[in-house]
Amino acid sequence: VQLVESGGGSVRTGGSLRLSCAASGYTGSNSCWGWFRQAPGKEREWVALVRMGGVYTDYAASVKGRFTISAHNTNNTVFLQMGSLKPEDTGTYYCAAGAPYCAAGAGARIFPYWGQGTQVTVS
Repeated sequence: VQLVESGGGSVRTGGSLRLSCAASGYTGSNSCWGWFRQAPGKEREWVALVRMGGVYTDYAASVKGRFTISAHNTNNTVFLQMGSLKPEDTGTYYCAAGAPYCAAGAGARIFPYWGQGTQVTVS
């Protein structure tokens, strides 16, 4: 299983970015996918969750209303549309997949598959 993120970059405060996560070797149907991020010197934190093939989504309070997660079931791809970006959104963003359920409190440990990360810098 391989997850490949793309779409990171550097933007000004208030700008937008769209991250993509494409999976190979994994269909992911009905499993939970998510985006996490890690800033330098801080622990990894969850950002958004989506159930592939379903309608469930959830967001961390810090990004709710600004970020939108979506999933393309046919292509096994998950997106994170980020808007009104702030400097505190800076970090490495990781795609995760394969969790048997979506639960914000479950954290990263329930996800068996991870991407390599893509850097987002907001200044």
